[in-house]
Amino acid sequence: MYGDEATIRRILTELGDTWAVVGLSSNRGRAAYRVAEALQRFGKRVVPVHPRAETVHGERGYASLADIPFEVDVVDVFVNSDLAGQVADEAVARGAKAVWFQLGVLDPAAYERTRDAGLEMVMDRCPAIEIPALA
Repeated sequence: MYGDEATIRRILTELGDTWAVVGLSSNRGRAAYRVAEALQRFGKRVVPVHPRAETVHGERGYASLADIPFEVDVVDVFVNSDLAGQVADEAVARGAKAVWFQLGVLDPAAYERTRDAGLEMVMDRCPAIEIPALA
């Protein structure tokens, strides 16, 4: 299991409210769009990270994590597993507190690197499913 209940609770309730959602675009049919909307309902600031840098849910988008000019607490990853490790490494480099790989996004080596760097990490879970249980 890549993310025990205590880690999930800590990320969702204690580590901060600014979430960079990598892969979030204005495509309403994508899971990232709906998950970001749910996170906002629970008080999280959702920052879209996508090559098109679109504004989504009222928040300005950025082309990369490195382009965000303010602190990011959690990096929520909606990219293919083969790209997710690079995103996790970028999250570590920019000083995020946690990384969250969405359902179906798996990279055990990235999980170990991220945890070894001192960040909290959850993999193959969805915060929109987990957070209502904490409210």
